[in-house]
Amino acid sequence: MKEYAKQKVIDFCYVTDFVANGSFASLRENVSYIKSPDYAILVRLTDFTKKWSKDFVYVSKASYDFLKKSSLIEGDLIMSNVGEPGIVFLVPDLKQPMTLGPNSILIRPNKKYSSSKFLHHYFLSEKGKKQIEEISTGAAQKKFNKTSFRDLDIHLPTLPEQQRIVALLDKAYAAIDKAKANAEQNLKNAKELFESYLQGVFENKGNGWEEKRLWNVCEYEKTSNKRDNLPYVGLEDIQSETGVFIGPFEPRSMKSLTFYFNDEHVLYGRLRPYLNKVLLPDFEGHCSTEIFPIKPKNNVLDRGFLFQWLISNETMKKINATWTGATLPRANMNTVLEFKINLPSLNEQQNIVQKLNALKAETKKLEAIYQQKINDLEELKKSILEKAFKGELKN
Repeated sequence: MKEYAKQKVIDFCYVTDFVANGSFASLRENVSYIKSPDYAILVRLTDFTKKWSKDFVYVSKASYDFLKKSSLIEGDLIMSNVGEPGIVFLVPDLKQPMTLGPNSILIRPNKKYSSSKFLHHYFLSEKGKKQIEEISTGAAQKKFNKTSFRDLDIHLPTLPEQQRIVALLDKAYAAIDKAKANAEQNLKNAKELFESYLQGVFENKGNGWEEKRLWNVCEYEKTSNKRDNLPYVGLEDIQSETGVFIGPFEPRSMKSLTFYFNDEHVLYGRLRPYLNKVLLPDFEGHCSTEIFPIKPKNNVLDRGFLFQWLISNETMKKINATWTGATLPRANMNTVLEFKINLPSLNEQQNIVQKLNALKAETKKLEAIYQQKINDLEELKKSILEKAFKGELKN
């Protein structure tokens, strides 16, 4: 391990923040936030977390001039110091003047001794994160001040060694990011494969298929539950888009009205239908009144076939178009009953469901493989970063 010279941040960095420009009273008097485009962008942590989506807050030329101590340039290093201390990022070129927002500090190293890129990598490392954690205080809201940050000791390599480390990290990260992008695309393709096949089932009806209104082949059974020894299903207990039950199976009683269901029903969550919460229960229970137990009619509609139809993207979009209520949108379930559904024979429905379940299982295996690869690549990044700041990174 290489030994690096220990230096305080204040010895080689300019560190400032929003409040360095004046008292709170003078800031209120001289700085106004503007939502429409204006002279300068007020750079905030949220701009970074939203990937610079252009939903910016602006300030006027007069406000920008008042905030001259914390004006920004491309490549400046910013770190949050309130709420979630230690989130660090480099300022991109936003094509107009920029100034620092509240709750963050600006870190601008003297180019003779260090660079923003090197310090960016450093404060993403476990060593850098630990230093920020040690100067942060507060239980309800963590924070640190710029004075504590300026007083931090950093083992600083020579400038050529810093440049070597940054170059090696950039090269390694570029290769990892490329591999990760490929894995993410493969993961996306695996998910889309099932959805594409599922949609094809309902769009490309075969010979002998009949078109029915939903009310012809199933009904809502909103039977009040009278028992207190059954598992309860709320919307929070159904995973969006997968139909997986993620709640407890222990009996739960509710003070409010609930609906009884069993393994003959399909459960459909009507509140916020865009969340696509559908469950095929294999147990007896009771559910929130925001969930409708739907019972297929015997010898006409297979329960699994109905589940797959309800959870498909196209059906979700159609149901989502029926909702009413701005604050708490609910599907109009009476309108949904009027939807048309194409049905083969019951035997063919069951065969289709078996094929869909088999394909879903295979795509889940692929998803798990690609997700693990993505996780491994992230761990590789961390490992390389840690080696860099232990002096163990080789060419």
